[in-house]
Amino acid sequence: MRVWGRALRAAGSLRWAAARPGASRAAHCGQSERPQGRRAKLPAGPDLRHFLRGAAAPPPAGEPEPELEPEPEAGRGSTSGLGKVYLETYGCQMNVNDTEIAWAILQKSGYTRTKEADEADVILLVTCSVRDKAEQAIWNRLQHLKALKARRRQACLPLRIGILGCMAERLKEEILHREKLVDIVAGPDAYRDLPRLLAVAESGQQAANVLLSLDETYADILPVQTSAGGKTAFVSIMRGCDNMCSYCIVPFTRGRERSRPVASILQEVKILSDQGVKEVTLLGQNVNSFRDMSEVQFHSAAAPVLSRGFSTVYKAKPGGLRFAHLLDQVSRIDPEMRIRFTSPHPKDFPDEVLQLIQERHNICKQLHLPAQSGSTRVLEAMRRGYTREAYLELVQHVRNTIPGVILSSDFIAGFCGETEEDHQQTVSLLREVRYNVGFLFAYSMRQKTRASHRLQDDVPADVKRRRLEELIAVFREEAARANEAMVGQAQLVLVEGPSKRSASELCGRNDGNIKVIFPDAHTEDAGGCKALVRAQPGDYVLVKVTSASSQTLKGVLLCRTTLSRSAACP
Repeated sequence: MRVWGRALRAAGSLRWAAARPGASRAAHCGQSERPQGRRAKLPAGPDLRHFLRGAAAPPPAGEPEPELEPEPEAGRGSTSGLGKVYLETYGCQMNVNDTEIAWAILQKSGYTRTKEADEADVILLVTCSVRDKAEQAIWNRLQHLKALKARRRQACLPLRIGILGCMAERLKEEILHREKLVDIVAGPDAYRDLPRLLAVAESGQQAANVLLSLDETYADILPVQTSAGGKTAFVSIMRGCDNMCSYCIVPFTRGRERSRPVASILQEVKILSDQGVKEVTLLGQNVNSFRDMSEVQFHSAAAPVLSRGFSTVYKAKPGGLRFAHLLDQVSRIDPEMRIRFTSPHPKDFPDEVLQLIQERHNICKQLHLPAQSGSTRVLEAMRRGYTREAYLELVQHVRNTIPGVILSSDFIAGFCGETEEDHQQTVSLLREVRYNVGFLFAYSMRQKTRASHRLQDDVPADVKRRRLEELIAVFREEAARANEAMVGQAQLVLVEGPSKRSASELCGRNDGNIKVIFPDAHTEDAGGCKALVRAQPGDYVLVKVTSASSQTLKGVLLCRTTLSRSAACP
């Protein structure tokens, strides 16, 4: 447990941080900023109601979870007029989901949302720390906001700026002290505290809450979906990660693994189905290690078997409802709703999960299998828990179980101690597996990780760049070949909307999550409607593929159909 240090607090503990002493600002426009004296009034802390809310007991065993209620639309149901909020998201899809959670909390508290930073009273940046480049983007953005904040101060229109998410957790002290630009800092487990932190900032003081939680999943908060067109949505099912890969900062910025109750997830997916959403992606840092311990009767269940040849740095965790159960239940909600999930770890693919994916027509036949490296020696240094041989055996098993499955992966170029021979083994893995989709990056050392304490970042930057460029070139070459195999085939596509490059074309994604471009034209309806129709966002259409690249398929429109009808007539 030493690795988690003081960052973790027991469930139910009080999670609030007082404003930093000596950081108060003049309350009125035009006054100079200077530290306040001993008699300066402290910002209001939590009152009795705060403690009562925090101590609210969960429902007794066997009783249903409290129902999720959709949040009111912006500007409705509240007359407090606390100001306009501008939210900006960086990084992974989990951060997009965090943005939706944070906005749901603020909206319920009386804030309204704006799409223009210039008219905002509050600007919140939801940040990423997985690589140094992601953090540099935030520091650069803060420099732009510095000028905006100065102009607003001169016009007597105060502007509060906040840093949320992983970077807030990792660099809280530096963020608060650097140029005194940021007013609030909130870690991934502190979004419920945003209204109080903003109230403290309103008084002219800085405020922070970056404590990690052992139990926070925001299960009772229905995120306000912000995806374009409203036909796809992301549902967070668990938070944190216990894998402790030596290169990864996630366990230190998002904490230990904890999963939402199955009942709350199913309720959220049902609400999305009722709203017309056609595709849901289940989200988690390690999504397929899902383990719901909220129901006592399942506490003695056996731990699932790991993928053959895989191991973990922690002991097996018995008990709980697992990912196979959740995936089964989610897929039953709406036969016309596609189900995806990301990001999994390759160790957590028991046969019951693979069989379920193969059997259910609405679970996408697309798996993300992050390899990170093709060298067993480097994989050991990364603490990935498998060898090259075990990974390739899993790939073959997946392809045997799910014919036609689309595979994607992650790779890191230039990890600590990586030799040219190690790099060439990664190149050969890319060629051997032939992924359709890939995410490739140069290694970036992160403080607090095991690599930062035990290993040397000894691959020169120019070598990392060269190796990354080689990996990208090989990936694109092999992905183009994999996608070309679809030419002449009919692909079921969920329409997203107009193509960005041509108003006369539509775009969508096939079952494998590959972008498909096709003409926006009248077409037949496979349901028997005699009149020609135009495909709309949220429609399923069949497209015959005529050409392919490493990233995109192009084709001609055959007809409009449904997910169920397409599965019945392959």
